[in-house]
Amino acid sequence: MIHARDLVRTFKTKAGPVEAVRGLSLDVAEGELVAFLGPNGAGKSTSVRMLTTLLPPTSGSANVGGIDVIVDPAAVRRQIGYVGQGSGAGQYYKVRDELLTQGRAQRMDAATARRRAGELIEMLELKGLEERIGSTLSGGQKRRLDVALGLMHEPRILFLDEPSTGLDPHSRANLWEHILKLRKQTGMTIFLTTHYLDEADTMAERVMIMDNGRLIADDTPERLKADLAGDRIMVRLTSTAEAQQAAGMAANLPGARETEVSGHAVTVTVGEGEAILPEFIRRLHEVGAQVATASVKRPTLDDVFLGLTGRSLRETAVA
Repeated sequence: MIHARDLVRTFKTKAGPVEAVRGLSLDVAEGELVAFLGPNGAGKSTSVRMLTTLLPPTSGSANVGGIDVIVDPAAVRRQIGYVGQGSGAGQYYKVRDELLTQGRAQRMDAATARRRAGELIEMLELKGLEERIGSTLSGGQKRRLDVALGLMHEPRILFLDEPSTGLDPHSRANLWEHILKLRKQTGMTIFLTTHYLDEADTMAERVMIMDNGRLIADDTPERLKADLAGDRIMVRLTSTAEAQQAAGMAANLPGARETEVSGHAVTVTVGEGEAILPEFIRRLHEVGAQVATASVKRPTLDDVFLGLTGRSLRETAVA
């Protein structure tokens, strides 16, 4: 559904050219939900703007919904829905009127636009709000209306650019409940950018991480965490001598990477901590070491980014 090769976008500034996107290549299959992550300035929004025909690439190629974004951008726009970071609804217009206007802008006839507006009002729990104006809606209601506007023409692909930014946890969860329900009902492809790592981790089937204009990782959340970060096993012994002995044994565990000793505690990074921890404890008992406590800490996508770049994705995103 989305196929890009060697996309480049260079901006001219007074200080000289700035290469915001540097050779982006990616593929998204039909029906996938892909999360696109990276700190501010990484090139995410510029990439999305190129894929949605809002910004022409300096070089490279992209097909969205089987259509070239440069050759026929209007046809691409008929295939996609786009929910940007800011609210797309007018502050002084009624909810139903906004949807009908969007439908007419998509060249739907009046009857079809009314039918589709009614479906989306029902689907996204906007019923009872049809005559309310935008400025009186809550943050969560506004974002659901934005999603409805993006879905009026029944697109095959939905681009969501930080859809839940600024929402409280309850509104975020409610919005995602509706998005996932829509996806299940329609099978649409969803391309998501977000600063909320938990959203990408739990919602997306695949995660792409971008930094300094380049794609630096592309895989399922679980594989990225296992391969690039790993689980951290922590075992606390009853003496420093036992901890030193355990550290030597930890280095020989399957898939062991980094091993640290701090006082009576030993920490080792492995691929599958929950499977390896019982075996590690058994080996320690065999040599007479007494295990006081043991735990496994699962990695996050922020750990993945930290491992790739030496920086925290969460901190750079906030900054």
